[in-house]
Amino acid sequence: MEKPQEMFDRESEWAALERFVADDRPGATLGVVSGRRRQGKTFLLDAVVRATGGFYFGATEAADAESLRRFSDSLTRFATPPTAFHFADWFEAIDAVLALGRERSIPVVIDEFPYLARANPELPSILQQAFGPLRPERTASRTRLLLCGSAMSFMGRLLSGGAPLRGRAGLELLVPPLDYRKAAEFWGIGDPGLAMRTHAVVGGTPAYPNEFLRGDTPRDREDFDDWVIRTVLNPQTPLFREGRYLLAEEADVRDPALYLSVLSAVADGNATRNGIAAYLGRKAVDIAHPIDVLEDIGLLRRDADAFRKNRSAYRIAEPLIAFYAGVMRPMWDQLQRPGMAARVWKTSRRRFDSKILGPHFEQLCRDWALYHADPDRFGDLPTSVASGVVNDPAAKTSHEVDVAVIAASGEGRPRLLAIGEAKWQEVMGRAHLERLERIRHLLQAAGTFDTSATRLMCLSGAGHNDHLAALAAEREDLLLIGLPELYG
Repeated sequence: MEKPQEMFDRESEWAALERFVADDRPGATLGVVSGRRRQGKTFLLDAVVRATGGFYFGATEAADAESLRRFSDSLTRFATPPTAFHFADWFEAIDAVLALGRERSIPVVIDEFPYLARANPELPSILQQAFGPLRPERTASRTRLLLCGSAMSFMGRLLSGGAPLRGRAGLELLVPPLDYRKAAEFWGIGDPGLAMRTHAVVGGTPAYPNEFLRGDTPRDREDFDDWVIRTVLNPQTPLFREGRYLLAEEADVRDPALYLSVLSAVADGNATRNGIAAYLGRKAVDIAHPIDVLEDIGLLRRDADAFRKNRSAYRIAEPLIAFYAGVMRPMWDQLQRPGMAARVWKTSRRRFDSKILGPHFEQLCRDWALYHADPDRFGDLPTSVASGVVNDPAAKTSHEVDVAVIAASGEGRPRLLAIGEAKWQEVMGRAHLERLERIRHLLQAAGTFDTSATRLMCLSGAGHNDHLAALAAEREDLLLIGLPELYG
């Protein structure tokens, strides 16, 4: 299949779909495609159908009988049978889908599948039976059925554990937001500092710049504040309420206010269950379910501590949600009134720098180390990159490590390839290096990691002073990383 020229990136997703659809062996197969809304799933699958002459059906929120009738009409228009289809139930409908593949390999896309399954909970079991390994209707067919959905909690359970479709799918494809580097390219932003700030607000969702903002992107760093005011803080743009809608769209979210409160707690710097519970004035057990749901739908992530077993920290995984929870939600009443955006942004700018930009920069540094950095920088390919806390008993304190680059070892102890400190607005110097040297010494004494080749990284959005630059020229174990390196 030839990927459409207007489709940005998605090379891996297109290749996976091409392999799935082009499989010409007998036997119908099932695939599952998921991802949050506005990531381009429908555009991607529609392009596959157009390229191969397949069938596409977009489900809507409707009663089961109405959906079945719409499906019958759509399939009739596509297949043009001697008499129109009037399926009595979904068993008949799925068998008709399998019949499409008797002569050739053909993709069939059912988009927004959770709508159908919500109206008819038996539908996954019906598909399980239809795709039985020895069922003649399946073995004689080359139909490549793709189920697509944006309800992440539902789609995540579709193939898990004892779910009816467990073991039936030959493809499980997640369409994620664009990586921070790809997002900068997609937005057409060449300045790494501006790209970082923009990504901290809107992340890597492809629909935002063109569909939501009609091509309005920040022209330069001087335009950034005005861009925030006229777009994401402007109640007249669709992006203004997007942070609330992303949560409301999930069927498992029964009490949006509670879930938003949990996200606000995390955005305010409360990264543990006990911290979130204390922020909300509740017991930790009371917020266990909301946290689990937020993890399931991909809005909250739990990152394990690199140095302390059974310790972890929560962070918001979607930048727009972090921006909404940390900046917009506390001032929501004022923002809804016309003309208040500039005033709100002026008072919220410092909070944005400390609560949003700082942690976002640290996460981008970890992403760079894991996905983009040349392994030669660390001496090997990392198996994990995380943050963590190192205790310093002698000084009766502890040290936070923003970036810990770890590689597995066949000799027992994991190898600590590098530790790093990330500062968004601070020019780094000798004091930062001495702190990292102290941390490395503590880890050497603890003996949990192999630290024989641990490098020290100073990662800064503001640069490094001349003294530190001179030291880096003399020392192989010292790496200075800035925005140009992060954006490569």
